[in-house]
Amino acid sequence: MIKPPSEKPPHAGRVPAAFAYEEEKEPQRTETMSAPRKPRSFSDHIVLTADEDDPFINPDKDLPAVPIALPRKRRTSFGKIALGAFGVLFSLAFGLWTDSLIRNLFTRADWLGYTALAALAIGILAVIAIVLRETAGMMRLAAVQTIKAEAEAAIVETKPAKARALVKSLEGLLAGKPETAKGRATLKAAEGDIIDAPHLLALAERELLAPLDRQARGLIVNASKRVSIVTAVSPRAIVDLLYVLYEAARLIRAMAELYGGRPGTLGMIRLMRDVLAHLAVTGSIAVGDSLVQQVLGHGLASKLSARLGEGVINGLMTARIGIAAMDLCRPMAFRALKRPGIGDFIGDLTPSMSQRGDNPKS
Repeated sequence: MIKPPSEKPPHAGRVPAAFAYEEEKEPQRTETMSAPRKPRSFSDHIVLTADEDDPFINPDKDLPAVPIALPRKRRTSFGKIALGAFGVLFSLAFGLWTDSLIRNLFTRADWLGYTALAALAIGILAVIAIVLRETAGMMRLAAVQTIKAEAEAAIVETKPAKARALVKSLEGLLAGKPETAKGRATLKAAEGDIIDAPHLLALAERELLAPLDRQARGLIVNASKRVSIVTAVSPRAIVDLLYVLYEAARLIRAMAELYGGRPGTLGMIRLMRDVLAHLAVTGSIAVGDSLVQQVLGHGLASKLSARLGEGVINGLMTARIGIAAMDLCRPMAFRALKRPGIGDFIGDLTPSMSQRGDNPKS
């Protein structure tokens, strides 16, 4: 006899069961998933200048070379043609007005007409003197550039005849400079010697231009110091700008007169245009990015006040202008002598830092 299965009471528990457990696998990284960004700090973007590369601690350290300033090529443009045409028209109009004025004065009284004629004659003589002075100044600047171009051509010549003629021209240009008397005597004593063209030009550069280069460096140092001091204590930025422009113009004129240029007003304007064009093209109107990075990278503010640091930067900018003017006004390019750089003037503008760099215990 089969017994029916007994019913389970409602309160009975569930029978235990077993479940298979599979380990979860990490999803494979696909090529489209980007790699996690590596944590970085702000210090990763700050690069400090090493002590041996800092120009304020080691002023003798060679800095990046300053690009050589070259005179701009003069070209005829439509603006110059229009300016010349309107100048002629204005001159004719002024002449007709002057003639009408003198005639009217003679109709009123003879002495008025003669007074106007005398004033016109004095004015014409003054204009002629100005034209002659400006023409002579432009010719002297052109002579400097001609000697520089001829020196570059004579240095590759095998015969020294062209180099000797160039040395004679250079002696004539600098004959009025008492600093070159010893050098001219040395070159005169060497006239009978057999010297090839490169060595003859190198001798002329050392004997004639080395004393002038020392004076040029003194001019740059003094102008840079004055700019550094004035801009450090001046209360207004406009005062800084005006004084820097004044010192730059004064330095360029002094540099031209030192090397025999003696420019007039028009020649001075042309020189300033060439210097500013050189600084604008090379992007070095603010001394140079490399120097500013070295200055700021080492922490200039920790050594100088903000105003004094600004004065040093303005002084170095003035030195950069002086180097460019030296390139343009010097009758020979630097070959036998070392061309000055910004690093040559850092120690003069910051003597206390140079001494501190030389003596670590101070």
